[in-house]
Amino acid sequence: MPIADFARYPLTFGPSPVHSLPRLTEYLGGATIWAKREDVNSGLAYGGNKTRKLEYIIPDAIAQGADTLVSIGGYQSNHTRQVAAVAAKIGMKAVLVQEKWVDWPDSVNDRVGNILLSRIMGAEVRLDPAGFDIGIRDSWNRALDDVRARGGKPYGIPAGASEHKFGGLGFANWADEVQEQEKELGIFFDTIIVCTVTGSTQAGMIAGFAGQDRPRRVIGIDASATLDKAREQVARIARNTAALIGLNRELREDEITVLEGWAGDLYGIPVQSTLDAIRLSGSLEGMIIDPVYEGKSMAGLIDLVRNGVIPKESNVLYAHLGGQPALNAYSALFTN
Repeated sequence: MPIADFARYPLTFGPSPVHSLPRLTEYLGGATIWAKREDVNSGLAYGGNKTRKLEYIIPDAIAQGADTLVSIGGYQSNHTRQVAAVAAKIGMKAVLVQEKWVDWPDSVNDRVGNILLSRIMGAEVRLDPAGFDIGIRDSWNRALDDVRARGGKPYGIPAGASEHKFGGLGFANWADEVQEQEKELGIFFDTIIVCTVTGSTQAGMIAGFAGQDRPRRVIGIDASATLDKAREQVARIARNTAALIGLNRELREDEITVLEGWAGDLYGIPVQSTLDAIRLSGSLEGMIIDPVYEGKSMAGLIDLVRNGVIPKESNVLYAHLGGQPALNAYSALFTN
């Protein structure tokens, strides 16, 4: 059915802002670059892309009579921070499994940034030593069982909200939002750049844009360092979301693009191109990005524009998904 017919619980301010990045554009000397700012999309704990996804998931939790949202991520998960915020907003409890997805030698990694905010908002935070994986986790299932055992009614939200049946709807709606903003601005964004890890952000975009009249590229920049898994998940979620919103055709393979080259060897570990992108974005535009997601997608954008893979005549929309609170856990990188 059309995206407008799905239940939606408003958690954002409305359409997230779009603005040009003229100094970055001039510096790179290629395509014209704009940003759409999910990092300022809500008043709930700094917002972010998962807040937009949760708008379509929360009605289902309420309909099922849940009293506890149960989710999972790394110690510095942006997603679990947003789940904690939404739980507080709607009067539910939150149980968050925080696994050691990133082996980062910062002594306060489990006490600052996103995880600090989740604790402030009253979430029950469970640290777990398990490493990174984008699939369904045993620790998450145990947390669901524990809530049931103590008489609660849990509602499970997987990592990044990606494997949820409605996980792609938020960014399918984002695609429609972009189309409306293009009309207001008198511009067409032929290329979208987005960071990809658990996949439903890019997948939703692909499904949403596929129903529009004008073709455009949605380029996912892998930050998972598990490219094949990430691409498979993007493709699967995109096709499921396209079917949900009534796209009356199959998605083509060429509509699903996830590029490698900027993730480094491990999820959550910044490489030199990440740090260069963070400093460039900050020093040219005052736009702060993080070392786990946006630093890597921006590094991809920089190289694709510089190398001409994105043509000079293109209008590029950079999807800023949020995540800046995690910078606190990487403070040693920016001492000079």
